[in-house]
Amino acid sequence: MAFIIKPLVTEKMTKITERSAQGKRLQARSKKTAEKFGAVEETRSYVVKRKGKADENKEKTVFMYDKPARPRFGFLEKPEANKVEIKKEVEETYNVTVLDVNTMRYAGKRSQRYTKAGLVKGHKNAFKKAIVTLKDGDEIDFYSNIE
Repeated sequence: MAFIIKPLVTEKMTKITERSAQGKRLQARSKKTAEKFGAVEETRSYVVKRKGKADENKEKTVFMYDKPARPRFGFLEKPEANKVEIKKEVEETYNVTVLDVNTMRYAGKRSQRYTKAGLVKGHKNAFKKAIVTLKDGDEIDFYSNIE
């Protein structure tokens, strides 16, 4: 059963994909986090300026680590799809390894408009949005079949 309605290729989703495709250098907030991610100890020097007193040079120890790139892509899904089914379908369709699936549910909305014929009532369908995180190095090209 096909759960994917279509891939999300919007300006907002493209920004998320581009940002997540780059590795980051982060600072560990605690010693425990530093040990977990194998952070490297660095010392930074800075100047403290006080009114009426001489400038004071100080040093601070921080723990820095590299967060690997994890490309993320968005898809519109049917509301009844669950994360396991979405993961399985994306892996089969695009031949990639999916690490994580985050989902958001959107309710259908009622809409009405006034026309010459009178009031026309209807509704927009409910849908689910899935953001899929891929293994580093995997890529999905939505434009490969366009000539």
